[in-house]
Amino acid sequence: MELIDKIRILADSAKYDVSCASSGSDRKNKKGGIGNAAPYGICHSWTPDGRCISLLKILYTNYCIYDCKYCINRASNDIPRASFTPEELANLTINFYRRNYIEGLFLSSAVMVSPDHTMELLVKSVKKLREEVNFNGYIHLKAIPGASSILIEEAGRYVDRMSVNIELPSNESLKLLAPQKTKESITKPMGLIKSRIIQNQEERHRFRSAPSFVPGGQSTQLIIGASDENDLKILKLSESLYKGYNLKRVYYSAYIPVSYHPSLPSISNPPLLREHRLYQADWLLRFYGFNTNELLNENNPNFDELLDPKSDWALRNLDRFPVEVNKADYYMLLRVPGIGVKSAQRIVQARKVSVLDFDDLRKLGIVLKRAKYFITCKGKYFKDINFMSSPATVKNQLLQEDKIKVRENPEQLSFFQLYPQIMTPAEKISRITGEL
Repeated sequence: MELIDKIRILADSAKYDVSCASSGSDRKNKKGGIGNAAPYGICHSWTPDGRCISLLKILYTNYCIYDCKYCINRASNDIPRASFTPEELANLTINFYRRNYIEGLFLSSAVMVSPDHTMELLVKSVKKLREEVNFNGYIHLKAIPGASSILIEEAGRYVDRMSVNIELPSNESLKLLAPQKTKESITKPMGLIKSRIIQNQEERHRFRSAPSFVPGGQSTQLIIGASDENDLKILKLSESLYKGYNLKRVYYSAYIPVSYHPSLPSISNPPLLREHRLYQADWLLRFYGFNTNELLNENNPNFDELLDPKSDWALRNLDRFPVEVNKADYYMLLRVPGIGVKSAQRIVQARKVSVLDFDDLRKLGIVLKRAKYFITCKGKYFKDINFMSSPATVKNQLLQEDKIKVRENPEQLSFFQLYPQIMTPAEKISRITGEL
């Protein structure tokens, strides 16, 4: 098979995996090498639906022994199949980098032959990039659930970030949609990576020359909408993953219907707005001091998709408002819709100098179109705001202020959209491989 056909097949198969952020690594270039994953060394580009395309995002192979019902690469699906060799993947990455198409590599794979066999090929690929091609750019590698600890540890010495995708939020969903996978096969490598990262941090604290192990940390991905778990269950799982495995990120991927099966939901468009609300709630867990039980409960197990989660929480807790910005503590300011982490810090600093009014808040970057319903300045409400209004009235006013636009048919960009259609196949291959 021609290289360009492999790229087309395996890049297309990889687009459903969204956990490819490059933050957290500080790998620097070295003499005689190429690439740099130091802070600000990665340039992020974004598709219309918000996905990062700054990395060469590709599968090693889409041959798979598993038959997960939701997956485009499942064994029973009649699709074109392809597989790289470690040499092809290394050359492809370095030539893409030299042409400034990418700043790093996001490498995943279907499970070919066995988890150990696949993981061994992935290790060979990243090892070749680091030691033979001398590539020092960013590499994010997917660990294969069920692979041996020895292979996962070896891979961790060459990459900046690793991830093990949970994909489905419960054991019941796994048994229904991915019966060949188990929770234990997924959580075991996550635990191993966590313990080795902690151990490596201690080693590097004692010995500067100690080799790094996954300096960018680990992440995972949850598919949203393929199974019937509510937002409460999904967010509780994310919260436990952050606490139990020190994850850098949990990524949420709206289920994209790529096949028909009675166990899968019958939808025409992926639930992108629900995905967006879960990302916002995830942010509240990590940076705003919220916990899952505050945001959702058994009576309200799903987010109101028309409102961001913080506004939704505020409307259900109006007894805590209004907040006087000149007196409220930092943590209460964080809970006001329209006031972010940096904005709250600015308020705390600014009010040491003078008493703040609404004009001051606007200058500090507060989003008054939301915050004005929940705050007072010098004991006064914003203009004609009446806080005695009902939650329903405030909700309607918020919706009027913040109209939601949803792209109905999102499409992930392809590298091949960069090439003019008039180019011949040979010219396209030349652009990709660097062979003139």
